[in-house]
Amino acid sequence: MEAPSSFLSVLSVALPGVEEVVRYSYRLRPGAIAQRALTAEWHRCRFLWNEAVHHQKSGLRPTFGKLSKLLTQARSHSVWLRDGSQVAQQQTLRTYARALDQSFKVKGRGRPVFKARKNSLPSLEYTLRGFSLRDGRLILPKGVSIPVVWSRELPSDPTSVRVTQDSLGHWYASFVVRRETEPAPEAECGIGIDWGVTTTATTTDAEFDLPYLGHRQRCAAELAKAQRKMSRRHSGRRGPQSGGHQRAKRDAARLQKKAARQTVHDSRVWAKSVVDRHALIAVEDFTPKFLAKSTMARKAADAAIGAAKRELIDRGVRAGRKVVLVQPAYTTMTCSRCLARAKQRLDLAQRTFRCRDRGYAAGRDRNAAGVILAVAERGHTSVDDVRQSDPSLRVGGRVAV
Repeated sequence: MEAPSSFLSVLSVALPGVEEVVRYSYRLRPGAIAQRALTAEWHRCRFLWNEAVHHQKSGLRPTFGKLSKLLTQARSHSVWLRDGSQVAQQQTLRTYARALDQSFKVKGRGRPVFKARKNSLPSLEYTLRGFSLRDGRLILPKGVSIPVVWSRELPSDPTSVRVTQDSLGHWYASFVVRRETEPAPEAECGIGIDWGVTTTATTTDAEFDLPYLGHRQRCAAELAKAQRKMSRRHSGRRGPQSGGHQRAKRDAARLQKKAARQTVHDSRVWAKSVVDRHALIAVEDFTPKFLAKSTMARKAADAAIGAAKRELIDRGVRAGRKVVLVQPAYTTMTCSRCLARAKQRLDLAQRTFRCRDRGYAAGRDRNAAGVILAVAERGHTSVDDVRQSDPSLRVGGRVAV
């Protein structure tokens, strides 16, 4: 039995041989003058962003057209704004308007907020008429020239660039380019994926499980030492701190970023292996936000479930695979063989699922992954959509589509 198309949560797939839009990121090596210019440009863009937030909080809904007119008037009266790039300022307002529209369309998505000087990192965006590449350098408006570390060649001419700075003070350039989609290896089987904390991703095939590797846990002692040093060197007053405090702060941020990069690398390698071997990828539509308020917050943050999920979905769509998001409700209470649901919820301490009808027993997460795959194979996105009493749709213990 096929579900109506309105119930499907199948993501659109990319066709091999067709051009796709991707980002290529590179490290920048700006000098002292270029860094001051980038920081000054960021303060102008941040000012415009905060002004747009102020208009929105006043009861108005500023669109990009209205914000552009206000920008033109502000630049005509302010020499400080005219000293900056109009392209970067327009792109800031365009990004704000897009974020505001998404907050109205997507339920539960927050509105854009103020960007404080201390808590926000620089991010500047330039379209094609606002930058150029010359002799291996990135040329920005007002004569700003920055060397680029070309770790790989661009597949085509970039259409836009985003210049950002991380917590370590390193600058990066992210170019938007077009490239031809590479055909993925042929595959026929499907896989179901259930997210967790002890094991980051449990699949229907144990070969493709993503274990919790605990990169941040391994450097916890070194990180705690760096944070204690940073705390000792804090003057206790607000405002700029000493150079020793800034160095200790960078050391702590360097350790955290190293662990985060290791986690991202493991997620990418795992996602590629899953996408290359499976034509159907059924993913639990799990939102790990609530874990931040639980006792598992540190371990869940180290596992980076959300990053692994996004990487898997992006790779699956780019490879032309069928990616289905399945709602997590009742997946741990349902048998993956007969789709019979237990009458009571399983406690977190119960790690083994047992079916009373068939006597089937399996790991709790492994059984949930099987349920997710079975639901996706039938064209549904939740267990509630499945008619459990229809035995004609079963073939060899697996749901038939």
